[in-house]
Amino acid sequence: MLIDRRTVILGAATLAAVRPADSATRDTVEVQMNTPTERVLGIGGLFFRSHDPKKLAQWYQLNLGIDHRVWQQAAGPTAFTPFAMDTDYFGSKQQGWMVNFRVRSLDAMVAQLQKSSIEVKVDPEKSPYGRFARLHDPEGNPIELWEPASPA
Repeated sequence: MLIDRRTVILGAATLAAVRPADSATRDTVEVQMNTPTERVLGIGGLFFRSHDPKKLAQWYQLNLGIDHRVWQQAAGPTAFTPFAMDTDYFGSKQQGWMVNFRVRSLDAMVAQLQKSSIEVKVDPEKSPYGRFARLHDPEGNPIELWEPASPA
């Protein structure tokens, strides 16, 4: 079964924004009753193996502006979605993960990366959730860039 990334990325956030709390259905109430009271607040870190951690951290800082010590990210939706083992969405079957970064301006980020001779493929498909592009870090890890659609 293929998972549509656009559905995954904004599914929960859209539901929360569209459906007011006082219009909860019985199913929603049932889910809320089975949900733990204490919840995580967000992703505290992304840790992965690297052949040259120092060099790769410098690449992320130089090209994407991510300080590898402590990165204070902008508030916004974050998708947390397991994919089937046989998905081709990450590229190589050996890839066990992929990171999706929200960006303010996909065009500006793509231009910045291309200026540094980094190959970026912009998804030409128009989506109600925004625009997407794909690249790989120097060790071949897939990265997806996402410019969320402006609120209507």
